[in-house]
Amino acid sequence: MKKVAAVICNYNKKDYVTECIQSVTESVFRDFDIIVVDNASTDGSPECIRARFGEQVKLLENGENLGGSGGFNRGIRHALEQGYEYIWCLDNDVLVDENAVGELYAFLEGHPEAGMAGSKVYHMENPDYVQQFGIDIVWEEYCCEAKYSGLREDGSMPEVVYSDAVAACSVLVRASLIREIGPLPEENFLYWDDTEWGIRCNLAGFKVASVGSSKILHSMGAKKESVNTFPLYYAWRNWIRFFMKYTPKEKREDMCTAFLEGIFDVVYNDLYLGEENRAKTVMYAYDDAVHGRMGKAEEDKIFPVVHSDEKLLGLLKGKRNVKIYANGQEGQAEEFAERIRKLGERTGNCFSPEILEGKAFQAGDSFTMTEDIFSLDDLALHTWYVDGEGRILASEEDLFLVINREYSRKMFIFSQKGLFLSYTDKIFL
Repeated sequence: MKKVAAVICNYNKKDYVTECIQSVTESVFRDFDIIVVDNASTDGSPECIRARFGEQVKLLENGENLGGSGGFNRGIRHALEQGYEYIWCLDNDVLVDENAVGELYAFLEGHPEAGMAGSKVYHMENPDYVQQFGIDIVWEEYCCEAKYSGLREDGSMPEVVYSDAVAACSVLVRASLIREIGPLPEENFLYWDDTEWGIRCNLAGFKVASVGSSKILHSMGAKKESVNTFPLYYAWRNWIRFFMKYTPKEKREDMCTAFLEGIFDVVYNDLYLGEENRAKTVMYAYDDAVHGRMGKAEEDKIFPVVHSDEKLLGLLKGKRNVKIYANGQEGQAEEFAERIRKLGERTGNCFSPEILEGKAFQAGDSFTMTEDIFSLDDLALHTWYVDGEGRILASEEDLFLVINREYSRKMFIFSQKGLFLSYTDKIFL
């Protein structure tokens, strides 16, 4: 009987998952079996895995997409039934170093105080930089933080880091611990499930470690919100639900206020930008979190991502030469000029943006860069302001939204906080 079960969860990533499996098969440590759980992929993933790896892989096929947590859990339960001592969870879009699993195994064997150990994760697209090396919960700000994220590898980071959680893209967990704290929280479907797993591990009296000598590459490209609001929904719903569950009772009112401020800011911003679909999804996510509607989202809560340039095109209509005043925001001005050029290419218009120093005062139809239109003192509308989020202040209607934002924010928080707090107290006594 092998010591370790490597469990890989896959959904419609045929090319990624086959390369992931190949990297696992090249490990120096050999005391493991590979279990791949396929979440009803439609891209030919199961057929490709069988053809390429045959008996090297135990393939479990789900009849429907059970999400990351549900997919992993099917493999985890199978591994527990078979009696493996350790379970190595891997995302399908990782490549593992030949010593990755061996280093994790050696660490847990020598550190009985640790219940799970994660790899040091590097960016697939830029492998000199760390994606994360452990995850900590920032309780004062109701968020989590990937440790060492974005730092260039220079050899100065600790060999081992202890934290609140590690990402399930590569984590080795004791089977005995899983029997005690349970598998991944399946109701999440995806996102925040590995974070809660880490918290459960710590609460059970075991440490969560990240081992620097266990290295993997992880692609983040597939997680971009490019097609629809699917990832946005789960990120918000499970984020809210996590802090509803784990925030101490005496801090819950502060937690509710912080989340409502964040929800309002996102929704107001999306509505200002004409991205109503994102705003609707965030509100559905909030409502479902408060009412405990978990699992897979209903289809009518997920929408196509639509980025509208209608407002900018209206301002540019009939113009060829476009003046952009940098106002100390040179990089932002360059990005906005490039946006105008690309918009011209897509629409068959010939725009010639010109970047100037300083700020427009009486220049008429010109753009002036600013950090945040909602913090502007100048509301005379003699220039069109553009901020770092791409928001444009150009009309009386825009001005109304800017002026009334803070009052609207207060009203939203006032109308929602009592409800949010009462549901939190009712569900999590």
